[in-house]
Amino acid sequence: MNTDFMEALSDLEHDKGIKKDILLEAIETALISAYKRHFGTDQNARVEIDADTGEIKVFAIKNVAAEVEDAETEISLEEAREINDKYEVGDVVETEVTPREFGRIAAQTAKQVVVQRIREAERGIIYDQYAEKENEVLTAIVHRIERGNVYVEMGRAEGIIPVSETVYTEQYNINDRIKVYVLEVKKTNKGPQIIVSRTHPALIKRLFELEVPEIRQNVVQIKSIAREAGGRTKIAVYSDEKDIDPVGACVGHKGTRIEKVVEELNGEKIDVVPWSSDAIEFIANALRPAKVVMVQINEDEKAAKVIVPDYQLSLAIGKEGQNARLAAKLTGWKIDIKSQSQIEQEVFGEDFANADTTLSDDFGAVAELNEEEAVEEVEEDIVLDSLEEEEAQEDMAEEEKTEQ
Repeated sequence: MNTDFMEALSDLEHDKGIKKDILLEAIETALISAYKRHFGTDQNARVEIDADTGEIKVFAIKNVAAEVEDAETEISLEEAREINDKYEVGDVVETEVTPREFGRIAAQTAKQVVVQRIREAERGIIYDQYAEKENEVLTAIVHRIERGNVYVEMGRAEGIIPVSETVYTEQYNINDRIKVYVLEVKKTNKGPQIIVSRTHPALIKRLFELEVPEIRQNVVQIKSIAREAGGRTKIAVYSDEKDIDPVGACVGHKGTRIEKVVEELNGEKIDVVPWSSDAIEFIANALRPAKVVMVQINEDEKAAKVIVPDYQLSLAIGKEGQNARLAAKLTGWKIDIKSQSQIEQEVFGEDFANADTTLSDDFGAVAELNEEEAVEEVEEDIVLDSLEEEEAQEDMAEEEKTEQ
């Protein structure tokens, strides 16, 4: 090695952040192994590299012994005192044993060590960079698909969407640009492994943060999310500011904000509903776009009975029970939905019209919603828009037609 090589190490320290001292130490360790391997010796040795000139020297290390049993590791007191008459038994003697042809071996070994350390350093930098992005949303480009796993390019690193984190309704094509949620960044021998998701509920939250300034500023809060990836998502939002409509903020003018999120999710439907600390009100909101007449709750069992108009029963339950299922996940309550006629037949019989609002002694809190509240539509909330309701009813009709 020469001064040019040492200057190259200095440049690496500046460009890659790999300290020169650490590189030299690694090279010295590798050269000891190379020396023993190429020259068939088991003797203890030390390699020294001049940090300025790059000159390499190999020193054999031997212990001074009264009687030499192993010539590879020991030297007699007489031989030691020929080097320096101050040596005593038990001292350590170092003598230079640098082979003439060691320069070529040293250069080759040093190159391998430097390349390896550069790779390790780059992997470390990439790991640190992406470890900070866990639980964030990044833009990725589909690179390849193997056994259902989708591999994506994410700047300087490659991410993987496992089969379990892909959306069954989505078709992934090479070079597609998609948003992904970073689940975990792992260290491996081949570099950092970045696990990303398209199904995680937090993806919805991050996408809304990108589109809705009020959420980024914490003026509007996302209280809970229930998602069936590829089908439908419900999110509950809230704001402490009385003059802020949290649902309207998320939907945007003429639905522009929510449409961007839906577009990124390839048409997945999203219901944005108002969150409430009142369980009865929250459960009623969670069942939108269906209109609710009455909610009755049992706090001990965390269970709720909901009454809806007859013509709203299918809408409240949803296709294959999806709307009711998501409402239960969103609120954390078990929800049993009945139509008015079912309640009349099963509980009250012919006297239903004259019955008071308490449906069961087992249920403590009861709320009855008046007709005006039940039919009120919130402007700019596309979740409650009449078109949305018609679409949901059409879905149910198509399903019934298919079953027939």
